[in-house]
Amino acid sequence: MPRPRRDSNVPPAKQRMEDAFWELLADREYRRITVTDVVRKAQVNRNSFYYHFSGLPELADAAILAEIKTSPLMQEVPPSPEEQEHLKEQWRKHVTQLISTPRERERLNRLAMLAGPHSSPELVESLRDFERLSLMEMLELDPERIDLKTDLMLDFTVGGLLTVLRRWPELRQSASIKDLLNEDVAVLALGIYLSMSKENMLDYWNRIFNKRQ
Repeated sequence: MPRPRRDSNVPPAKQRMEDAFWELLADREYRRITVTDVVRKAQVNRNSFYYHFSGLPELADAAILAEIKTSPLMQEVPPSPEEQEHLKEQWRKHVTQLISTPRERERLNRLAMLAGPHSSPELVESLRDFERLSLMEMLELDPERIDLKTDLMLDFTVGGLLTVLRRWPELRQSASIKDLLNEDVAVLALGIYLSMSKENMLDYWNRIFNKRQ
C-alpha cells in the first residue's frame, strides 16, 4: 500500500489505527477485535501495526490515553481563586465546551464505550488509571505525597466519571444544557475540585460568605 504523502489529508498510520480501534469497539466486543480487523479498517499493513504497538492492549491504551490527554478540560490551567468565585460562568464554560462541539461529543461517545457492553475489565481499568493520573497532573499533585483525603476524593471522582460515562448513551438523549448548568451541580463540581486541590476550602468559603455579608 502506498505511503500517504506528508501534505495529504490522510491522518498518520498511528492515528488511523487508534480511530479504527474506536470504530471496531462500537461494532463488536473488545474480545472479538483482532489485529487483522484493525489493519484492514485503518488501511495499514501488519508491519506498521507492530512498529507502533506490541499488540491490541497497547493499541487500546494508546487510543484511550489520546482521548483523555487531548481533552481541553485536561489541558486547561486550573482556575485561580478569583476565577473560582465566578461559579456560574466557570461551570457554563466547562459544560458548553464539553458537549457543544462535534469533536468533544465524539470524545464522550468514545470514552462511554469503555463503560459499555462492548468493553472489558481491562479497558475499564485503563480508563480508570488514565483518568486518575490526568486529574493528578491537572491538579499538580505529587503521587508520592497524596494524603488520604485527596486519595479518596480522586477515587470518588473517577468513580463518578465512570458512572456518567456508563449512563452517557441515555443522558445524551435526555439531558439538556439547562439540566447540566444547574447551579447545585456546579457547586458540587467545584466542591470536589477544591477538595482535591491545594486550595484551602475553609478560606475559600470564608471569602464567599464575607463578600455576601
